[in-house]
Amino acid sequence: MYNEAELVARSREGDIEAFEELVCCCERKIYTVTYRLMGNHEDANDLAQEAFLRAFTAIKNFRGEASFLTWMCRIATNICRDELRKRHRISMESLDERITLEDGEVSKQFASPDPGPAEVYEKKELQEKVQALINTLSPEFRLALVLRDIQGFSYEEIAKELECSLGTVKSRINRARNFLKDRLSAEREQNSSPQRLYGLERGERE
Repeated sequence: MYNEAELVARSREGDIEAFEELVCCCERKIYTVTYRLMGNHEDANDLAQEAFLRAFTAIKNFRGEASFLTWMCRIATNICRDELRKRHRISMESLDERITLEDGEVSKQFASPDPGPAEVYEKKELQEKVQALINTLSPEFRLALVLRDIQGFSYEEIAKELECSLGTVKSRINRARNFLKDRLSAEREQNSSPQRLYGLERGERE
């Protein structure tokens, strides 16, 4: 029977098997975090592994104020945030247009040229399109959107995590949602096929 408190206690004493059991219970969710933030499987896998290694070295500092999964999500998010910001700073100037917003920018890039195979289910195709659009967002907008709409963090938690005001968080999420919905709506009109916005439609109700 899974007992998180016991496994954490054993892990803090250096029990590798106990830590591996903790990892097995949340590795899929942590991978989802890193994939949604980084946008490709290679980076997602590398950074998820880095998150678990960092967690193992820091497990003695885990106070149990939140669940192990929540703690791991924060570690993974921080690693991805640092990597995204580093890449954003050193990226070379390109011809891609940028959408300038009041509190930052959203990258406007060309759509991915990789076509999905005909046999891929429509839902999977839509998820891939949404992820491709998420990849065009600048780090600040991407982090806020993923933490809220995919990980379910509260606005207050996101503000604390990203070290910005509550108003800034809400603005970034709203603008990122609208950006994605506008792009999908435009594509839907071109293709004349009804599609669903992968959970982001709820932004209109918040």
